[in-house]
Amino acid sequence: MATHLITGSGSGIGAAVARRLLERGDELYLFARDAGRAKELAAQFPGARTLVGDLSNPDRLAWALSKQTLPDHVDSLLHIAGVCDLGGVGDLAPKVWNRQLAANLVSPAELTRLFLPQLRVTKGHVVFVNSGAGMHAHANWGAYAASKHGLKALADALREEEHGNGVRVTSVYPGRTATPMQAKVHQQEGREYDPAAYIDPESVATTVLLAIDLPRDAEINDLTVRPGR
Repeated sequence: MATHLITGSGSGIGAAVARRLLERGDELYLFARDAGRAKELAAQFPGARTLVGDLSNPDRLAWALSKQTLPDHVDSLLHIAGVCDLGGVGDLAPKVWNRQLAANLVSPAELTRLFLPQLRVTKGHVVFVNSGAGMHAHANWGAYAASKHGLKALADALREEEHGNGVRVTSVYPGRTATPMQAKVHQQEGREYDPAAYIDPESVATTVLLAIDLPRDAEINDLTVRPGR
């Protein structure tokens, strides 16, 4: 039985991944921003355990985790949480940049640092669910795309650094996916939202499981997922 740590499991892609892993009998530790959210996740995924850590405040993650019971071993760390606030470079205040950089880049880096010792022991896997914005930046997507470009750099550097330790690193780049974050993006864009026009979160979950289930003789570095309709 493998043990997975997952951020962003409350909805969308993260929920799909958590559900699939739980159904097959794996052990899950789900990150929650506070105790109330942890209680909700425990009810949503019976049998899963929770860890409380606010991704908007990466400076406090080490302290928060030091007060909790952590897993004995970790087979995969799945970074799926993310936030997105649109706006032109000439309009966005520093707090908007900092919020996205904290949740989308700095917290994944910090969580990876904290759990790398365990991942080295198990020759585990780190998966970063990135975005199409991690490869191409468009108008009004500057802050979000910058955080995701940074996430790609983090993954690429980590892969080279940890290859000798047997730790695998995968980046997944989904196109627009039918998630609550996508609904919020449409609100910001002033457009009507039709979830049927976008990728089903279950399809992205399939790619994540493909990466972590791949036999040890191979490694998927990058997976790009685009709408098929």
